[in-house]
Amino acid sequence: MPESPPTQAHSPESLPVLVWIHGGAYVNGAGSIQWYDGSRLASRGSVVVTINYRLGALGFLGGGNWGTLDQICALQWVQKNISSFGGDPNNVTIFGESAGGSAVVSLMAAPAASTLFHKAWSMSPSIRQLRTLQTANDWEKAFFDAAGVQSLDEAKKLSLDDLLAAQTKVLAMPNDGYDMFSPAGGGAELPHDILGAAELNPVPLCVGTNRDESLLFLAFDPTHANATTDQWEKVVAKQFAEKASDARSAYESARPGATPLQLIAAVATDHTFRRPAQQLCENRHAQGTPTWMYWFTWASPAFGGILGSAHALDIPFAFDNLHAPGTEMMLGDAEEARPLAQRFADEIVGFAQTGSASWSHFDSDKRTTLKLDTTVEVIHDPEPELRQLHS
Repeated sequence: MPESPPTQAHSPESLPVLVWIHGGAYVNGAGSIQWYDGSRLASRGSVVVTINYRLGALGFLGGGNWGTLDQICALQWVQKNISSFGGDPNNVTIFGESAGGSAVVSLMAAPAASTLFHKAWSMSPSIRQLRTLQTANDWEKAFFDAAGVQSLDEAKKLSLDDLLAAQTKVLAMPNDGYDMFSPAGGGAELPHDILGAAELNPVPLCVGTNRDESLLFLAFDPTHANATTDQWEKVVAKQFAEKASDARSAYESARPGATPLQLIAAVATDHTFRRPAQQLCENRHAQGTPTWMYWFTWASPAFGGILGSAHALDIPFAFDNLHAPGTEMMLGDAEEARPLAQRFADEIVGFAQTGSASWSHFDSDKRTTLKLDTTVEVIHDPEPELRQLHS
């Protein structure tokens, strides 16, 4: 739960609270991972809480949304107890990455959470994992078939080993959105239209994605690691149909010198992460709800640079934890990027303190975006030709 209280925790003035929701595709992860050590955020004048929630079939079978209920329960705990740690229960920011980022979005839609936090920061949200109740029920049926049961009551009698065995079978089934176990709109505590409700929520929201999210999943996949030009052309044809020729030209122009693997990953990144995040920001702007957007583009030199700005690469920067165990394997020698980590963490704590980012609001005209790299700069409408392809 809370990290060690910051030195300012016993000052007369209560400190802003940051509640971290970990990622892991809603099937793995934990708030105790060392990358999530909140000490350096706390040292900036905040109280940091990291939480756990039920995962997989235990957390998101059908419309149960028990993992979401756990997150709400954690926020209720914060409201009741955080003042004992020097935190202000009236100044709570939820933040998370990947599944945790989309969990932030789902909590913005949950009526039961509406009074439990006051700001939100969503990193690389897996928005396409948020599913309808019908999809949730279809996957619940697939789980029952895999487990050899007929109902939830029968499933509750399964041993943990049998439950996990059935879950593994389901996770291996063909799917488009990896949404076998994830929050379900219309399920417990969530409205049918999760995104619509989140777009209307007046809570200040900052959303960001990484330039090369999908390289984390494709770079070490033998099917894609040595992708050929022919494979690249097939991906473009499948994704864009009659716009394939224009799409190929646009991506090759936007990413000069990119390999077929990098181009394939760019399309997957835009479809899975970047475009849904942009659409969320566009729709919030249309509703008049305060929103900011950033783009993390620092590329890791690890593994010969194959990861680029991959998914999850920004986490040690957000926590200013480039020193944490295991980071060197993913980041390589990131000494020159230490100022970026300091800036990213400063931005998050500053947002928690004030409810406003240091750069201008996102709008659908200028599309103001903070680009986070060795040089941090404010840009407008990055790569519009790629955005328009996915509209």
